[in-house]
Amino acid sequence: MPIQLARKLVGKERTTQANRTIGLLLAAVAGAINAGGFLAVQQYTSHVTGIVSAVADNLALGQMALVVDGVVGVLSFLLGAMTCAVLVNLARRKRLGSEYALPLLLEAALILCFGLMGSQLAHFEALLLPFTVILLCFIMGLQNAVVTKLSNAVIRTTHMTGIVTDLGIELGKLVYWNDRDHAMPAVRADRDRIKVLAGLLACFLVGGVVGAFGFKAVGYAFTVPIALTLAAFALVPFLDDLRAAA
Repeated sequence: MPIQLARKLVGKERTTQANRTIGLLLAAVAGAINAGGFLAVQQYTSHVTGIVSAVADNLALGQMALVVDGVVGVLSFLLGAMTCAVLVNLARRKRLGSEYALPLLLEAALILCFGLMGSQLAHFEALLLPFTVILLCFIMGLQNAVVTKLSNAVIRTTHMTGIVTDLGIELGKLVYWNDRDHAMPAVRADRDRIKVLAGLLACFLVGGVVGAFGFKAVGYAFTVPIALTLAAFALVPFLDDLRAAA
């Protein structure tokens, strides 16, 4: 992987194209982890909406243990986002070039932890479920926050509800029949935005397919290449900071 590409995608200086490219990559990562994690513990962890709804349902059904699991999952997602904010703001205060690389390095390490420890915890079902849900929710909160910060909240990668909604709005504009004789301004679809939104959705789907088949074929080890790929991108700005400080 070219070093300059890593600096462009994960470095401090941001461009629209870099934001979109790293967004597509991380959407695929989220899809893979979400799908693979579901096969591990029968629960999706990349979005909070379903978890909160499950908390409400289980509360009504009197399933208090599941309510606690859901609340812990939401808090883990929240803690992941908080951790990202702390790392980014700390790096900015110290004027480091790895402000976005640090959360991604942590994400890579945690994904690797999931891949290496999951197979061991699989022998202890009582530990597997809470450990996996907490870890994966934390990872998704961390990732969603870093993409939100580096793109100024333009790109999200761990949940597709907003992506599909925005895509639907733009497609509605695209098929809308403008009346040339009408006094109102013509409605114009943002075709570039359509491509980005469709790309994020497609990458999440492809990542999910890869994650599901990968987990089915090799188990938790399917996450190792994902973790190494993220680490390869994020290490470049991190090592740049270490060299600058030496």
